[in-house]
Amino acid sequence: MHINTKCVQSGYEPKNGEPRVVPIVHSTTYKYDTAGDMGDLFDLKASGFFYTRLANPTVDAVEKKLADLEGGVGAVMTSAGQAANFYAVFNICHAGDHVVCSSAIYGGTFNLFNKTMREMGIDFTFVKPDITEEELHKAFKENTKCVFGETISNPSLDLIDIEMFARVAHEHGVPFIIDNTFATPVNCRPFEFGADVVTHSTTKYIDGHACAIGGVVIDSGNFSWDNGKFPGLTTPDDSYHGITYTESFGKAAYITKMRTHLMRDIGAMASPQNAFYTNLGLETLFLRIERHVQNAQKVAEFLESKMKDGSITWIKYPGLKSSKDFELAQKYMPDGTCGVVSFGLKGGRAAAETFMKHLKLGSIETHVADSRTCCLHPASSTHRQMSDAELDAAGVGADLIRLSCGLENSEDLIADIAQALENV
Repeated sequence: MHINTKCVQSGYEPKNGEPRVVPIVHSTTYKYDTAGDMGDLFDLKASGFFYTRLANPTVDAVEKKLADLEGGVGAVMTSAGQAANFYAVFNICHAGDHVVCSSAIYGGTFNLFNKTMREMGIDFTFVKPDITEEELHKAFKENTKCVFGETISNPSLDLIDIEMFARVAHEHGVPFIIDNTFATPVNCRPFEFGADVVTHSTTKYIDGHACAIGGVVIDSGNFSWDNGKFPGLTTPDDSYHGITYTESFGKAAYITKMRTHLMRDIGAMASPQNAFYTNLGLETLFLRIERHVQNAQKVAEFLESKMKDGSITWIKYPGLKSSKDFELAQKYMPDGTCGVVSFGLKGGRAAAETFMKHLKLGSIETHVADSRTCCLHPASSTHRQMSDAELDAAGVGADLIRLSCGLENSEDLIADIAQALENV
């Protein structure tokens, strides 16, 4: 089945006389006839709904669609993209463990890893996204439990070689986890290139209208956990009467543990209402992402032309032939990358502030990747918690402007950018 059909049809199949649209089930709890029926659910001997923190019919339908879109065996929706990335790593990493991570990641994710999870006793080594295979091997330690990266980094727009990162991770017996938010499953499906776990901030393109915060973790079911590195999955869990996830759930061991352990104890779950909004966004995702990419390509080409007069000092967009990542983009995302363009202005931070102030269609906001064009100065907002050295490693200079091209007419967007440049 083609991905555009999956966007519309997957996840929910109404029976005769049932609602055609995924119903919003707001109930926190569910009735059962006997205590034994309920007990079987708590013992993981039966499947079903018993408390919405763990599972809900509305959320379940959207999880199934998201898993289908990425080609995974299962998915867990979360309250936000941050929660998704935390769950994805913490599901297999504990105090004393180590993670290899691309330095070119969203600032909030960097802070989650470098601050909060370090305080939990988990160590991180950050590597450049264009690291060589030989150097990547050197970043691993005996206690390394996973590798993390972003398909397209936010906001530096760096691509990583998915196959190479996955291959090296597997040679060290650990999974490769990748945040696929900017590319979406319409433009890139990392499982096809060896990745093991995919995360999304569904708040971005998947929702697409800036109305519902959410995240998701999707499990490929392809990684073999029985190599001695992941006892949480391969030894009895005393909190579930000695159940062993790999024995009881096979390919779905990782995602089942996430739901029954982390979601049970931490509870950063998606609300049924937000899941409903997310599904509405998914139904048009394949249409919207095409327009986002078209607009970004035209805007990027316009900005590149302005480098001739020196008003634009640099531009990053993987769809440009001049991009260092153009070949990677053609390999992993031949139908387009994303709708975000990053660039720098002559005059640095001050010029960036003046430029953004004069935009009429592009609003200044922390959000990105929805139907309306918006822009941001990351160094003073989303990435302001990072040091100059960390900003440099992440490819986020003081002059960087992140422009998220919406669904407006590209000629109007270019005209707006042109007049704002004239006022700098």
